[in-house]
Amino acid sequence: MDCGLYTQKRSIMSHPILETTDLTVRFGGHVAVDHISCTFNAGELTAIVGPNGAGKTTYFNLISGQIPSSEGKVLLNGRDITRMSVAQRTHLGVGRAFQLTNLFPNLNVLENVRLVIQSKAGRGFNMFSMASDHDDLTRPAEEIVERVRLTDQAHQIVSELSHGDQRKLEVALLIALDPLVYMFDEPTAGMSVDEAPVVLDLIAELKAKKDRSILLVEHKMDVIRTLADRIIVLHNGALAADGDPTEVMASDVVQEAYMGKELEDV
Repeated sequence: MDCGLYTQKRSIMSHPILETTDLTVRFGGHVAVDHISCTFNAGELTAIVGPNGAGKTTYFNLISGQIPSSEGKVLLNGRDITRMSVAQRTHLGVGRAFQLTNLFPNLNVLENVRLVIQSKAGRGFNMFSMASDHDDLTRPAEEIVERVRLTDQAHQIVSELSHGDQRKLEVALLIALDPLVYMFDEPTAGMSVDEAPVVLDLIAELKAKKDRSILLVEHKMDVIRTLADRIIVLHNGALAADGDPTEVMASDVVQEAYMGKELEDV
């Protein structure tokens, strides 16, 4: 199904950064993602919602390259990246937080962020190069560490961080990568009430720049209401709804999905 059961009014100036066309994956006889066609625009935060087992994370995995598709295409700025590896997609601008988590668990927070900036600058991903060889990259790394409220942990070994601080580091590494498409899969999961706002504020900052597309899988409705410009709903691997958050949240298809009632075939 194409995006459009609930049509969102979009600016004629917006343009798709990311597009999936009839994207499908089968595991044996089970269709986990069923011919989803969607476009994702610059300056737009799209929340992807649905009940457990709806296919949200599998759809993410297809976009970021963790699993190959059975049918369909993934396009980035019009370029077909369907058969590209995770690393190739990341290099071109598809950034997913967990892809970068704990790159080097035995290095500290600042070193991890600096290594991503170093790689992004085309200087290789060499953990053995001395920090003094990349003084011009250390300051940007320090600024990102400060943005995610990890300054006090900057020299702490990553493997020793709390779960909440590791989630902040995920966001820091993604910011350092500076992708065209930011993909967050339940970014505040497992975080305390005090820690979660930091990550949500950072996502809001990224959204405010208006030059990237942000995809967010999230179960917390208050988060979705606060951040989303658009909601798409998946159910049984298919696209059930797409559009303005207020309209989609009030729709029967969302109410039924979240109330646990049976939905008609999409």
